[in-house]
Amino acid sequence: MAQMLAARLHVPSRTLRLDEVPRPQPGPGEVLVKVEAAGVCLSDVHLIDGTLTPLLLRGDTVTLGHEVSGTVAETGAGVTAWSPGQRVVLHAGETRDGVTYTRGVDYDGGWAEYALSAADAMTPLPDAIPFEQGAIIPDAVSTPWGAITETAVVRPAEAVGVWGAGGLGVHALQLLRAIGACPVVAVDPNPVARERALAAGADLALDSADPELGQTVRAATGGLGLAAAFDFAGVPPVREQAVSVLAPRGRLVLVGLTDKPLTVTDGTRFSYLQQRVLGHYGSDMPVALPQLLRLIQGGRLDFSGSVSGVLPLAEAAEAVARLERKEGDPIRLVLRP
Repeated sequence: MAQMLAARLHVPSRTLRLDEVPRPQPGPGEVLVKVEAAGVCLSDVHLIDGTLTPLLLRGDTVTLGHEVSGTVAETGAGVTAWSPGQRVVLHAGETRDGVTYTRGVDYDGGWAEYALSAADAMTPLPDAIPFEQGAIIPDAVSTPWGAITETAVVRPAEAVGVWGAGGLGVHALQLLRAIGACPVVAVDPNPVARERALAAGADLALDSADPELGQTVRAATGGLGLAAAFDFAGVPPVREQAVSVLAPRGRLVLVGLTDKPLTVTDGTRFSYLQQRVLGHYGSDMPVALPQLLRLIQGGRLDFSGSVSGVLPLAEAAEAVARLERKEGDPIRLVLRP
């Protein structure tokens, strides 16, 4: 049986190892994809450090990687929509019997030489878009896109704020500007991230420790506050700060993951102003990916600057360490088998 390399996490011990494992064979309705690029996400770091735990994983070990692009290698029985050699982006999850499973969390992902996918959980990747950029779209770009367009339903000219200008937040800033939100306010304690936020399209980039932050936001919004605030940091103080500058009927959208409790200090004010807290996770892949790929092809969006580095699969642990240390303030690191 053919073998391949894969970076696998033993969940009980939180140990990441590069192993030689049998190359999977596509079953009925499945496609085997030769991985060309796989993104390294902060969620991967949290799986390794124990902050996150797979809920639906069968067994105790999983190949990480939910951001994956590649070429079709083989097709299983009954698959007619795909043929070997086609360039594809794999969806970050699959729905089975009404339950959504996350790739690289609940089942084997793309930190490997090959990855399996259901035939209906892939989208064609246009020739003009490099594999490295295509790989990061299923989460780093599509998750903020879903948060903006589906969960928050941001409208043109609405004032918005983004807390955390990292791997997802910086893309949210680009996307918010593209759909006409105004003003777009970025909040991050890191001065490098604030500079990056301005380059990505933010009208203002503020330090979360600035005691004048509330006054600055109100001045920029004509005294109204933000119609929508997005927490991409997953930090409790961020949520408190974001609520404090929400407009009446404003929406706080929680995208960053944390196991810490959510609190609203002034519940009476929150209720009186009819504000809302909305949880968000992932995106509607069959809708979001084609939309984003069209926008990239049409020159409306450009994520060429989002790939901060490319490492070989054998250096997966090093990529995780760099992201955890925020070495070089990366937006996205990508693994190439």
